[in-house]
Amino acid sequence: MPVSVIVSFVVVFALALLAVSVGLKYFDARRKNQVVEMLQTASGEPVVSVSNLLKELESERPGGLKRIFSGMQFSRHAAEQIQQAGLNWSSSRLIASMGLMMIPGLGIGSLMPFLLNGPTTAIVLALVFGAAPYLMVRHKRSRRLATLEEQFPESLDFLARSMRAGHAFSISLEMLGEEMADPLGQEFRALFNEQNLGAPLETALRNFTMRVPLLDVRFFTSSVLLQKQTGGNLSEILSRLAYVIRERFRLKGQVKAASAHGRLTATILTLLPIGTMLALLLVAPGYLQGMAEDSDGKYLIGGAIVAQILGNFFIKKIINIKV
Repeated sequence: MPVSVIVSFVVVFALALLAVSVGLKYFDARRKNQVVEMLQTASGEPVVSVSNLLKELESERPGGLKRIFSGMQFSRHAAEQIQQAGLNWSSSRLIASMGLMMIPGLGIGSLMPFLLNGPTTAIVLALVFGAAPYLMVRHKRSRRLATLEEQFPESLDFLARSMRAGHAFSISLEMLGEEMADPLGQEFRALFNEQNLGAPLETALRNFTMRVPLLDVRFFTSSVLLQKQTGGNLSEILSRLAYVIRERFRLKGQVKAASAHGRLTATILTLLPIGTMLALLLVAPGYLQGMAEDSDGKYLIGGAIVAQILGNFFIKKIINIKV
């Protein structure tokens, strides 16, 4: 097979993957803008700048590396991911860790050029090693958000019971922050402290929504702001919201059980080629050596790796059903 055909195939798939990623980012940004408009409509006020009276992750006038990284768009994104993961890091520390992890990737790639050539292998491994700290933060963020989502219905029931007992909303928030286990208790304590230190309720709730980017939290914020403007029985609203969230959890469990076959298929299809390669290297070490030394074989190996990544990506997208 000509090398140009293989290169064209890889380029077309890469462009398709890039187009899909850009499209997903666009729709996600549009959905977030719609949620912001809903919050503004519920509050009945124009957009206000979010002010945080508690400790900031970054200083107001960073210096050195922080000054360089503060102008990068990734710096703000990294700071949000770190905060939502519950880590006591800074964006410059994460970026520096990613840069340091690239060094062993470059070294291993230069010594073991198992892809097309030495520079290509070094660049690929540097990117893989460099992405490891960011992927770790994303993993911790996902686990923490999952825990927050599980705790949230119980917290709404606590608020509803406290308000039925005659406590004010702010006092209920303080009691919830003290009684609820972390990490949700920590977030409610931050919400109460911001309001207690003088921040408007709208600003404190928006900060809470930014720290805990969950759909249920947005519903909670909209409900509280709407009740503040129009009145109503907030305890009843929170009780019904807790019931809806629990029903969503039940439906998500059913969807997860229905998509278990797809997740198992994705895992097997991802690990089977790797396991086969390792088994061949143990049983017949020289069997794959000829392909790795041949120029066309290197392109085939690179194309197989790219196809494997694309296949896993699309399978994950297909079985990732949002409820």
